[in-house]
Amino acid sequence: MLSSQPNGNIDLLLNVDASWNKARATTFRLPHCTVETPVFMPVGTQASVKGLTSEQLVEINCPIVLGNTFHLALRPGEDTLDQLGGIQKFMSWPKAVLTDSGGFQMVSLLELSKLTEEGVWFQSPMDGKDMLLSPERSVAVQNKIGADIIMALDDVVSSTTTGPRVEEAMYRTIRWLDRCWNAHGRKHDQALFGIVQGGLDSTLRNVCLDELVKRDLPGYAIGGLAGGEDKKLFWRIVSQCTDKLPQNKPRYCMGVGYPVDLIVCVALGVDMFDCVYPARTARFGTALTSDGTIKIKSSSMIRDYGPLDRLCSCTVCRQYSRSFLHINFGRDETATTHLLTYHNIAHISQLMQQLRESIIEGTFPEVVRSLIHQYFQKEPIPQWICDALQAAKIPMET
Repeated sequence: MLSSQPNGNIDLLLNVDASWNKARATTFRLPHCTVETPVFMPVGTQASVKGLTSEQLVEINCPIVLGNTFHLALRPGEDTLDQLGGIQKFMSWPKAVLTDSGGFQMVSLLELSKLTEEGVWFQSPMDGKDMLLSPERSVAVQNKIGADIIMALDDVVSSTTTGPRVEEAMYRTIRWLDRCWNAHGRKHDQALFGIVQGGLDSTLRNVCLDELVKRDLPGYAIGGLAGGEDKKLFWRIVSQCTDKLPQNKPRYCMGVGYPVDLIVCVALGVDMFDCVYPARTARFGTALTSDGTIKIKSSSMIRDYGPLDRLCSCTVCRQYSRSFLHINFGRDETATTHLLTYHNIAHISQLMQQLRESIIEGTFPEVVRSLIHQYFQKEPIPQWICDALQAAKIPMET
């Protein structure tokens, strides 16, 4: 088992600024930025969020972005990033970065990978050569990348997987965490988060939670969800994890980015999130709004001269109409996708800020109810949302 972390420049003991039942607004300090939560991290797989510049992410008020160890190791390579002074210098980013360990590629690149106790063997998608991503290798790469928060390599299975494979992956995740910690050469300025696995089995989740909490890590992630599982199981696992994770450490739910999921998970006590959804859905012409999603390609947008979202204060909503975006999506898809991406990430960032302010001001239940009713004006609120919010002491009036 790993030993307790040294007290260096990393200070991830949270200041809980305010709370409502399980939901909390917190602050923690990283070497490059102080992060206020709840917070959403846009995904910048290879040191850039598709369609946006670092300056625009600053405008949107994003304090932290996510990079991917597997892809950054392939290009530009960890040595290049190390020689340049780290990922922040490389991407001209003045704030914080979290790097995923590369574990998710076991699912996304399943046909190119082979799992062993030593690590995961991948066939490089660039040159076809075999490469080993072991716990030690993952941490060594992340040490050179220089992110503020690094993730332990975990054994990842699809969230819909059942049977012995889930238990095998959970126990291997714990073994690999200890190897990651022992290989971690920058404990003084990089926070290593462990990842709670166990699939949809609450017993396995409890085993993993107990083992990770014993290790007194700087922070904890909830992994293995947001992959198509039943929502009534999803929220129960999230709630189980936040019940058992330390109150004074960050809690990060991986891969969650749908607005209603974010609202529910904040109510259940999660602090941090990431997802490709806001940027990816923009590339298909979908905008996120306070009334739900809209399709900019829809013919109903042709003479709609209003903003994407009447409640949004972002540059796109202040300067461009739905009509303009509709007409130009077909003529210049690249430029319009850029504008939609900017808006979608700004929308999620503003949602996080709204939830934070409501927790601090003591209006969180009212704000949550208002947001959920706004999203479901034309259809019944799904039962799983009502059940989850009831558990968070926010009963919905359906």
